[in-house]
Amino acid sequence: MTSSGETTGIDLTSLVREALSAHGSSAATTSTTSDLSIDEELNLHAIGWEAVELVSGYSVFSTPIGLWSWGQGEIVAAGEAHANAFRNATNRLCNEASTAGAHGVVGVHVERSIYSTHTEVSLIGTAVRPIGAKKVDPSLVFASDLSARDFSRLILAGWEPLGLAVGASFVYAPRRSMGTVLQQQSQNVELTNFTEAIYSAREMAMERMQSSAIARHGTGVVEVKIVEGPMAFAAHAVGFAVWGTVVRLAGESHRLLHPSMVVSLDDPVVLFDAASLE
Repeated sequence: MTSSGETTGIDLTSLVREALSAHGSSAATTSTTSDLSIDEELNLHAIGWEAVELVSGYSVFSTPIGLWSWGQGEIVAAGEAHANAFRNATNRLCNEASTAGAHGVVGVHVERSIYSTHTEVSLIGTAVRPIGAKKVDPSLVFASDLSARDFSRLILAGWEPLGLAVGASFVYAPRRSMGTVLQQQSQNVELTNFTEAIYSAREMAMERMQSSAIARHGTGVVEVKIVEGPMAFAAHAVGFAVWGTVVRLAGESHRLLHPSMVVSLDDPVVLFDAASLE
């Protein structure tokens, strides 16, 4: 693959052998584990990076009893618990990667659960580094929910990931008056109290994610994931959570990539038996 992203007659057999050789030379006494596909491993190797180890981060943060009872405005303690759990899990993920000698983590899978008494955040991904590179300061290790393929294209285009930016907000849906309840029971109308609550939660969550990206000196957030809606254990409360990878231009200018067409030979639909052509 050239610096412009074009394929130039790559010998896949030789590439695999080189990748295996590189892994062996940089970690002669340890084996590597990752949740990357073969294609992703080869993409990493093509830009001079390698997978190091599968790493994870986990955190459980408590919330006060009775927090989700009826109220007004934002449920501040719930948002703080979510932010703290995500920050602790991310720090532990990056610390594991740093201990393994990696420069960052790609393909981070995020699992989060919100309960009435606590918030759980679990992160898992593959630690990566430039082939043969030395350890860097732990504060410089990044976490990214970009796939290894997207990470490779980002690097080729002259950009770099800086870490995960997260924002979340939980808001009470205002109570309806008894007259409004009785009136809406027989009509097909919008529940404006829930609509306004989700918009309020969205605005605060997006602002927090953007503030986190700015604090990391990023110029944008990509691969953004959104989870929103009423809380299962508190139907009168809604939540909005958002996270993604902060990126910025690493060089002086963006490099254009020229994609090449790839035709898959793996046809999932069998229209006829090839033996019937004999």
